[in-house]
Order: sequence, then structure tokens, then C-alpha cells
Amino acid sequence: MTTLTKQQQETAARAGRPKTAKPARKSLIRRLGDLRVALLFIFPAMIGFVLFYLVPTIRGFYLSFTEYSILGDPTWIGIKNYTAMLGDELFWNAMWVTVQYVALNIGFQTVIALGLALLMHRVAKSTFIRGALLLPFLVANVIVALLWFWMLDYQIGIVNEIISWMGLPRIAFFGSEQWAIPTVAAVNVWRHMGYTALLIFAGLQAIPNHVYEVASLDGSSPTRTFWSITMPLLRPVLVLVLVVTVIGSFQVFDTVAVTTAGGPINASRVIQMYIYQKAFGESDFGYASALSVILFLILALVAFVQMKFLKGNESDLD
Repeated sequence: MTTLTKQQQETAARAGRPKTAKPARKSLIRRLGDLRVALLFIFPAMIGFVLFYLVPTIRGFYLSFTEYSILGDPTWIGIKNYTAMLGDELFWNAMWVTVQYVALNIGFQTVIALGLALLMHRVAKSTFIRGALLLPFLVANVIVALLWFWMLDYQIGIVNEIISWMGLPRIAFFGSEQWAIPTVAAVNVWRHMGYTALLIFAGLQAIPNHVYEVASLDGSSPTRTFWSITMPLLRPVLVLVLVVTVIGSFQVFDTVAVTTAGGPINASRVIQMYIYQKAFGESDFGYASALSVILFLILALVAFVQMKFLKGNESDLD
């Protein structure tokens, strides 16, 4: 018979024992501990979300089916608020004005921000210059609106003074049906283009340099490289930018409230301005809630369509 050494006997004995679950149990306990810590940090934000977002949203859905003014109790009227929208010319006008604003704001802001991001990526590598582009976004929107309201004033605004000095007729930027919405869009493009450019710049930073090196070795021109490499690889970031900017554009309010108040003759009365006027101007909170619900559904549908068809969750880098 073969005699086993002491070390071999101990090894055989350990092999015959059932495996212990202690390491797995310790891992589970550690994960549970991490979860408790994470929930502890998330809890204050969750309280704010529930109190200031979730509860008001649920109450807004309920009020949209009622007739309600702040002086009385809500009265259930079913879908009458929604059917009333079908014949509300001011509602359809507000939606059309909002769509015009969104188209102008998104179109110019995205193109200008993309150009600024490319300049930051290729030319302007100074941190000071990059930070300066973000300064307008750090200023409160109301202050920006007031600043441009004074600068574009028909009588004493510096812009109209320059136009007059050049021998051209003055322009009623905020007081003209033709110029009101384009002017509001231009003000917000100026304020937000730096932030949008920063998002796109972050996407450009994520594109590996060796991709451009290979394209250069293949003799690709800068234009072809931009359309064949940069734009496809930048698609997820551009989709994110479009979703964020479209949602923000549909909710424009403060710039309009400070400069035009929806005028002249409803030329700049966007949907958020109409909701505000119905709620706090006419004390029709039920109808205003219904308008808010419709806006919420439109934004959810637009965001879903953008993410679905533009494939924002996919990247050619994968």
C-alpha cells in the first residue's frame, strides 16, 4: 500500500469537505452595506423629487379633469378641458408659435455650438477661452433677457443706435410680429450655445485619435473625415443635445415674460406663457393643468421618437 504524507492527507480531507458559503455571504453583506450607503445619499434628493415633482405631477393630472380655481374646491368635469382645446384658437396659436421658436432655437443653437466645439477641439485650446464661452450660461436667464431687452430697445437701445448710424431704419425687435420670436430665439441661442458646445466638445474628446490618424494615412480630406468619422461617432452626444435642447425649448417662458409678455397680438405667446396666463391670469387652474398634461405628453413623445429613430443609445465606437 502507498502511504500518504501528512500534507497529502490534509489536502484530501479539505477536498472532501463541503464548500463553505462564507465568501459569497460576505460579498452579499458587503453589497447590502453599499446599497444602504447609496440610499442614504440618495434619500434627500428623493424627498425633493417626490415633494416638488412627483406629487405636483400626479395632482396636475387630477386637476386636468376638474374645473378649479384657487378660491374653491375642484369639481370633476371629466375630459371637458381636453375637448375644449380642440376649439381653442389661442391654444393652437400658442403651439404654432412654440414650434416656430423651437425650430429656430434648435437649428441655430446646434449648428453654432457644433462649430464652437470643433474650434475648441482643434484650435482654441486655451482654458480661458473655453471658460469664456460658458459665461453667458452662468448668468440668470431673466438678467440675460433684461440685458438684451435694453440693448435692442427701439428708442435708446445700442443696437438700434448702430443701425440708425449706418443709415438703416430702426427695428422693433421685441415689438414687431415679424421679429418677436426670432429675437427671443436669438437671445436664448446666445445664452445656451456655450453650454451646448461644451456637451459636444466632451463627445469630441471621447473619439480616439488613432481613428483620425488612420483616416489621414488613407488620404481622407478634412471635410470627408468630418462627415464620415466625426459625425457618426458623435451621434449619441448629438442625440442627447437634441433631446435636452428640444425639451428646454418647448418650456421657454422667462425670456418671453420679461421681454414681450406674449405680444404683440399673441405673436410670441408660447405654450408655457399661455398656461401661465390661464392659471394665474384667469384663475382657470383646471384648464391650465390640462394644457400642461398635453405639453408633458408631447415632450415625452418627442424624446421617445428622437431616442428611437436617431439611435441615441448606440455608438459606432462599440
